[in-house]
Amino acid sequence: MKKGFSTSRILTLGIIVLVLLSALVARLWWVQISRGSYYTSRIKDRSQVTVRLPAVRGEIRDRNGLPLVENRTSVAVDFYLPDMVRAYRQKNGSVPLISYRASIYGMPRDKSEPDVPRIVEEVVLPDLEKLGIARDYNTRKMQIHYRTNTEVPYSYAEDLDFETLAKYMENSLSLPGVKVDVKPVRKYVYGAFASHILGYVGAPNDVDAEEAKKFNFYQPDVEGKAQIELTMNRFLKGTAGTRILQRNAKGVIEGEVGMVDPVSGANVYLTIDARIQYIAEQALRAVGRGAAVVVDPNNGDILAMASVPSFDPNTFIPSISAKDWAALDKAEADPLLNRAISAYAPGSTYKIPVALAGLRAGVGNNRYHCSGGVQYGDKYMRCWIADKNGSHGTLDLEGAIKNSCNAFFFQYANAAKIEPFVAMGNFLGLGRKTGIPLSGEAPGILPGPQWLAENKPLEKWSQGYTANVAIGQGFVLATPLQMAMVTATVANGGIDYEPRLVDKVVAQDGTVLLQEPAKIRASLIADAGLTPEQIEKVRHGMWEVVNEAGGTAGRARIKGIEVAGKTGTAQFFRDGQKDNHTWFICFAPYENPKYAVAVIVQGAKSGGGVAGPLAAKILQDTFDMEAGKKEIQLASLEPAKGSYQFIESVDFGREIPAVASAASDDETPTGDATDARLQQNSKPQKPPSIRPEPDAEGKAKNKPKAGLEKFFDNFKLPFLGGGKKKDKPEPEAKPRPARTPGGR
Repeated sequence: MKKGFSTSRILTLGIIVLVLLSALVARLWWVQISRGSYYTSRIKDRSQVTVRLPAVRGEIRDRNGLPLVENRTSVAVDFYLPDMVRAYRQKNGSVPLISYRASIYGMPRDKSEPDVPRIVEEVVLPDLEKLGIARDYNTRKMQIHYRTNTEVPYSYAEDLDFETLAKYMENSLSLPGVKVDVKPVRKYVYGAFASHILGYVGAPNDVDAEEAKKFNFYQPDVEGKAQIELTMNRFLKGTAGTRILQRNAKGVIEGEVGMVDPVSGANVYLTIDARIQYIAEQALRAVGRGAAVVVDPNNGDILAMASVPSFDPNTFIPSISAKDWAALDKAEADPLLNRAISAYAPGSTYKIPVALAGLRAGVGNNRYHCSGGVQYGDKYMRCWIADKNGSHGTLDLEGAIKNSCNAFFFQYANAAKIEPFVAMGNFLGLGRKTGIPLSGEAPGILPGPQWLAENKPLEKWSQGYTANVAIGQGFVLATPLQMAMVTATVANGGIDYEPRLVDKVVAQDGTVLLQEPAKIRASLIADAGLTPEQIEKVRHGMWEVVNEAGGTAGRARIKGIEVAGKTGTAQFFRDGQKDNHTWFICFAPYENPKYAVAVIVQGAKSGGGVAGPLAAKILQDTFDMEAGKKEIQLASLEPAKGSYQFIESVDFGREIPAVASAASDDETPTGDATDARLQQNSKPQKPPSIRPEPDAEGKAKNKPKAGLEKFFDNFKLPFLGGGKKKDKPEPEAKPRPARTPGGR
């Protein structure tokens, strides 16, 4: 009985064991054979790391195809901080932690995370310092980067020189989480040239969280921060690629196993002629603060737009130090300010749209007497000639433009009333942005009763306000670009074009992605009801300003070229000191105009003595270039330095044709000075990528020596477009000095 029972139990146990073994074999078959390919792919996925590769940005070129912004290679060292944390944990079993205060659903909570700077200091820095290739860094910035941008590699060193690069390449495989990357970065070919048009780039302020989840490590594209780089960013940025890296069983990245190449962005062609831009920038360096705009009056193309002082966009590449940014941002003369699209009181140049408005209102044939001023209520408004104990006598419209007679325009404007001026300003695009693709353009102010009611409800419009508008003072504000377009409209006989700055956008395969033709905003004949004869009155008055005795811009004459123009000097005070804004607008040649120019100089005596000669210099050099008398060789420009030195006059030593008697080029401002609070200044709208100063904890003990020549600065890799044959040789740009490797 006992023996049988024992046999039965053994048999039952054997069956159970057999069933369990069968189940185990079946499971092994299911996992290893039936589902083998699935789990193999899972293992492969876990052993591979995907890295997002930013695309190469498209170039920015002038109207003739000359590259103004290209790309160069930058060799950088990136820290893959999660890999460093992983390596530390594998070696030591745990990682050091730090505590920090965070807001969870609006409630403060204590949280902990790996002490990344300590891990870096223990895992990586000893080897880097031993090799003499360590850099200073900011430990707080690194910790915050790990907390908020875990998937984005931390940029430890940028723009490596060849010697440092060689040391990294020899030793980087033994350093966990350290990766040497070759990246495309911006190169502004001619330094500070056209900096207020081109702008600059930097790291994005926000990472696309959804896209970042698709990659183990996310290298974001740089983005435009200002001007064309910002407004045309969608075309310039291109399409990102992917790099696939292999990780071994210990979690260490061994090498690259795959690549999806990024697609370069499109090239943006500007309407700017780099030669005319160069002429304008060189001329403006005669003053400390100012701007010049040159447009084609036959289509509205902007041929040049210069502003001084200026800055070098290369300073922002790959990032700008906190110290350099503070110096640039707080510089007294404000080199970041684009004065060409900032708004100022236009002074007597505003008499041109006022003249057109009076013609439309039916007072264009009236004559008014100047005895030195006009009384409005309890205020006597003086003409500038009264300061010289003189008067202009009785004048018609053309004579009033030639002499820039304030007294005439006081009476002329009040006879027409304010409404026609507001209407004419609307036709000419005053008081609103032109819409050109530049960041921070000011709209200016086109004042009238409605504007006053909205902005100063306790005040009532008066004849004194109308008189101030007539001479471009008081509440009136306009940008040099707006005044250049007003000039172009008069020059071509009444067609008001929209200004164009971008000519076309072309993809790398030659496809034209964007090209808009010249657009007409208004016709002063068809829309405003003026006649060609009326517009010619204003044109001829501007001709007399430059070419007849007594005109206020005799120093703007050019031998062999008939120039027509208008001076302006607006009262302005800065910190209680006189800081006049002097203007000159002009076009040439008179019969078949090719160029319209607007120049403003801050802190000068008069439009005729300072702004006029500047505009004439720009025109003369441009015409000489066209005639083959002057060759323009573009070269890299250092930033134009700003100053508050008061400019009495400007003299380029040009040969100025004489008239019967000397012209009066010292018109002095009158009327109510512009309130400084009304000025509208155009500055970059997005903060740049600022490289923080190293802190005490991030000081490297054995740093590389400074001054080594960059190996890659002017060397283009194939993915940057190297090896392509140029249609014509490019001007040599002055090489940029090597960055001091000592600080990040």
